[in-house]
Amino acid sequence: MLTLATGAAFAQQDFSDVQIQTTQVADGLYMLVGAGGNLSLSVGADGAFLVDDQFAPMSDKILAAIAAVTDDDVKFLVNTHFHGDHTGGNENIGRTGAVIVAHENVRARMSTDQFRAIFNQPIPASPAAALPVVTFPDQINFHWNGTEIVAFHVANAHTDGDSIIAYPQKNVLHMGDVFFNGAYPFVDVSSDGSLDGYIAAVERVLALPFVNNQTKIIPGHGPLATPADLRSYLTMMQTARERISALIDRGLSEDQAVAADPMADHNAKWGGGFMNPENFVRLSYQSLAR
Repeated sequence: MLTLATGAAFAQQDFSDVQIQTTQVADGLYMLVGAGGNLSLSVGADGAFLVDDQFAPMSDKILAAIAAVTDDDVKFLVNTHFHGDHTGGNENIGRTGAVIVAHENVRARMSTDQFRAIFNQPIPASPAAALPVVTFPDQINFHWNGTEIVAFHVANAHTDGDSIIAYPQKNVLHMGDVFFNGAYPFVDVSSDGSLDGYIAAVERVLALPFVNNQTKIIPGHGPLATPADLRSYLTMMQTARERISALIDRGLSEDQAVAADPMADHNAKWGGGFMNPENFVRLSYQSLAR
């Protein structure tokens, strides 16, 4: 199940039965799955390095899962973007001493009230203790636990503040919500996301020098993936862009484009996640019509 929520929405959710599932994806590197976005965790001599932290009520379970594989505290916490199912635990984990790091637009959006129009959803600003204290415009490199960890910005894909986290020597990538494995992407146009940016970001990842058929990819949501899975996702988005752009060029309105159901032959495979076919077409239309 893909879960995205923020603010009052997740306050109503019951996380009591959610368990963290930990999978080793490389030596000293793990994928953690619970409620909200997937996490990655690097452990070793320097301390724990965590990417994303789901919802605030999940923090104790996440910290317990980390403690099961290392005695060290989290030293760095990197956010892939600002959404609450990836940053909701920032305040709790920051209090344990972790340095919170993200693209500069993540701090900017978390610092102010936001509004997600597709769901008529206000998102209040985060408390100061939840904000990233280290921000970067393009890329930041960590030399940690005997390996290099690279966080690099991809412009205006899911949001305007997305980062991909690469572990080149481990042959692993953590893509945040630039990749919904097995589901339509969420083009968050209210946060300046774009379908063109999604496609460009995935093309950039697939062209990275270390990526090969053995690369393991941690998506923002969904199971651990391969480059073949990511290429399938890319093909689907390219098809959507071609078909929805053609409807825009013919002068169809957003509602008419939705009624035309341009992705009907893809909905069974991709439309069962958080982003249903109607909303995917709406947001893609809004993005492409800009």
